Amino acid sequence: MRKYVPKDSVQKKSYYTDRFWVAPRVPRLAVEDEHFVAVVEAVGEDSKESYVEVGQLVIHIEATDNIKVIKKLKEECGYTQCSEQSAVDYLARDGEFELFYQLLNVNEAKRVRVVCRIKDGEPIESITPLYKSANFAERELFDMFGIKVNNHPFLKRILMPDDWEGHPLLKTYPLEGDEFASWYEVDKIFGKEYRDIIGPENRDPAHIDREDSKRFSRVGYEVPFGAEVAEAQSEQEIAYSKIFLTNYNSKKSKVLDERR
Repeated sequence: MRKYVPKDSVQKKSYYTDRFWVAPRVPRLAVEDEHFVAVVEAVGEDSKESYVEVGQLVIHIEATDNIKVIKKLKEECGYTQCSEQSAVDYLARDGEFELFYQLLNVNEAKRVRVVCRIKDGEPIESITPLYKSANFAERELFDMFGIKVNNHPFLKRILMPDDWEGHPLLKTYPLEGDEFASWYEVDKIFGKEYRDIIGPENRDPAHIDREDSKRFSRVGYEVPFGAEVAEAQSEQEIAYSKIFLTNYNSKKSKVLDERR
């Protein structure tokens, strides 16, 4: 089996054709809210750019300043909760990842998004000492994007198996999986010698075959399991159980006078 080799962005073509409507950019507003103004002042020169987007403050920083800035936001500005942390793959366009931290101030009901950029292969410092919730988020960052997090207490895959090849949220990763993915479970459970017997795994769960009488229930046109669909093409009346199921299409209904 050939080893998985990253390709050019296999999703790029779908994003840049006239077949898809591209939503306009969300408006970026000036920082006028009194609380947000105080937050920007607290961050100081570490803020490269700041604006308000969808009611929350967005601050762009250098990746090397993430611990310093986030510590200020937690200790001086009251952002005691890190609700989300992830990345966006812009490698094909800019050669960089965009990382973001979603912080919440519970007392003021305010949100701040801290954004930074790193090159491919460049590590980021762990914020687990500041927020325990970042532990799993940073492991997912490593698992899905391959981004290494320095000084993380236990940096290993969290969703994919330890011996998985590739990182599924990279735009270079095929949407239906690659050759490694199609044979992984067969090799693990049965062994490579059973490949010819079992065949590759179907990595397209959205595929529907109207003549498949094994995987789909053909309501109103039922045929015996595994039978040819052509044997029964006429529509049949749907029978509803009077015990377990309810025919919601029926016009008859019962209204309770009092709640039980």
